[in-house]
Amino acid sequence: MNRRQFIKNATTVLASTTVLGTMASCSQKKNRPNILWLTAEDMSPVLRCYGDQYAYTPHLDKLAAEGVRYSRCFANAPLCTPARSSIITGLFASSLGTQHLRGFMPLAPQIKGYPEYLRQAGYYCTNNVKEDYNFVTPESFWDESSETAHWRKRPEGRPFFAIFNFMTTHQSRTRYEGKEFDGVNAELSPQERHDPAQAPLPPYYPDTPRVRTNIAAFYNQVTLMDKQVGEILQQLEEDGLVEETIVFFYADHGSGLPRGKRWLFTTGLHVPLIIRCPEKYRHLLPNEPGATSDELVSFVDFPATVLSLADIKPPAFWHGQAFLGKYKTAPRTEVYAIRDRVDEVLEMSRTIIDGDWQYIRNFFPHRPRMQRSFYSEMTPIRQELRRLHKAGQLKDEQAWLMSQTKPAEELYNLKQDYLGMHNLADQEAYADRVKTMHDKLYAWMLETRDLSLLHETDMIHRAKGKMPYEFAHDDAVYPIAKILRVADMVGRGPDYVEDLKVALSDDDSAVRYWAATALAAMGSKAMPARAELQKALNDEWPWVRFAAAEACCSIGLEYEAVQILAAGLMKRDIITNLHAAEILVVIDEKARPAIPHMKQAIQKAEGLPDHGWYMREALLWLVDKLET
Repeated sequence: MNRRQFIKNATTVLASTTVLGTMASCSQKKNRPNILWLTAEDMSPVLRCYGDQYAYTPHLDKLAAEGVRYSRCFANAPLCTPARSSIITGLFASSLGTQHLRGFMPLAPQIKGYPEYLRQAGYYCTNNVKEDYNFVTPESFWDESSETAHWRKRPEGRPFFAIFNFMTTHQSRTRYEGKEFDGVNAELSPQERHDPAQAPLPPYYPDTPRVRTNIAAFYNQVTLMDKQVGEILQQLEEDGLVEETIVFFYADHGSGLPRGKRWLFTTGLHVPLIIRCPEKYRHLLPNEPGATSDELVSFVDFPATVLSLADIKPPAFWHGQAFLGKYKTAPRTEVYAIRDRVDEVLEMSRTIIDGDWQYIRNFFPHRPRMQRSFYSEMTPIRQELRRLHKAGQLKDEQAWLMSQTKPAEELYNLKQDYLGMHNLADQEAYADRVKTMHDKLYAWMLETRDLSLLHETDMIHRAKGKMPYEFAHDDAVYPIAKILRVADMVGRGPDYVEDLKVALSDDDSAVRYWAATALAAMGSKAMPARAELQKALNDEWPWVRFAAAEACCSIGLEYEAVQILAAGLMKRDIITNLHAAEILVVIDEKARPAIPHMKQAIQKAEGLPDHGWYMREALLWLVDKLET
């Protein structure tokens, strides 16, 4: 039995013991609204009702005219699985251990999805169809979760909560060019088509036909998604349920084009949110139809808000807060978001948006802004950026994404610089603001017990077969404060070398991991720690050895370092294999002696999902590059 099947079986047994109670009679005691969620994939607020004149979205524009348009709604992560994990549980993915893409975890028994609370209150809950929570979905979550799930299947007299998720705008659906682009346009009416010549170009894209076509294709998909929204809303009207149903529309994070999905800028986090409330429930949504709300809203608030609209008190331990309904709280003053491993790309960044300001802390500043990621490399704009960069034809802001490093800290005035192109963090005039937002962000990381201060393999090791959430609050297992103190030395420069040398001997492997990572970020300036790093190559734990190996490749110890990484590819644990592969990709040409081991690892990973797939794709590319 494989690990995922074991988790699924265990979760099913747990679900079978959950008592949902007699539901229909409970719901009849209160006049609760139906709630309908319409969700799009990979889409920033590129709707006509949000001021985008290139967009053609009549159904969503009509929904906005009849409801409330939220202008400051932000995802908790610029990626599907951690964003959806937060939405379903009301907790930050980084607190659960579900922050890495396809990093499946067992579900802690005390963690319930918000649909379970709705079902206990008598709601018929359906999901059509994407889940992607980074844990196996318990049967107790949904009455039905499938491609045919629909409110129309509910028992008579039951209120419903229904989700319809549209994949139409997902990055994988927007990559077409040439005849395929012409074919899609041919199926659209003239007013629905998007002329590439008129496509809006952000300053960080070069102006080429392929770039313009990719943008136009994305907008075509937005129009097609808008039609799907219209079809579901028409079904609601046909069933005579418009006056009984609160409707939400939102996207799961920013667009799938470069600098959207995967990035912590507004282009990756800012999403549309439209809520329409019928007259009989207008007291739950006090804004007038057609109004715009500038209240800060975070995805982690969605579960509490849905329960509040259904007259259910949200659990006190949830991280989110209700922004509508009976249990509405005071508006939040900041939102937080996370960025962690995606596919084969090792990253960790955190951000806080506080009013008109955004602060970002990058814990891997020595990595490129746009690391190679096999799945996203299929995007035409990415291919154009890499082609033009290689030819030396990208200038100024167009070269922004091709920077080989990034600042440890970033600060943006979103009112003046919504796209986040002009970093103010290193300007003395903003030093106080940087410190204030830095301290707020770190306080949040400590309060929510951010598990990304452990490498993914370390986190799983400490969890001992359980959900990492279950040990996160135990300082004896996870001394987060001292780990964060060392992690904060990353990107701070060589003044911290002596402190990091001491940290390499700490009794906690996470402290040693971050000490090695901070030294790797220094490059050749880590030379004074050469002896300590060489010793760390023999550390008990692979996450420390691999971080030390990266650092050693900059101080003349690449032979020993590559041996350690090559051996890591041969370990039985696939996540350890992936970590070794990630570092081999980073050291590039210096990885050449490991080619035989890489080929063995590629063969070993044939047909494996998730981590094995990511490792295989990373190594296939690297071997081809080194042998060509």
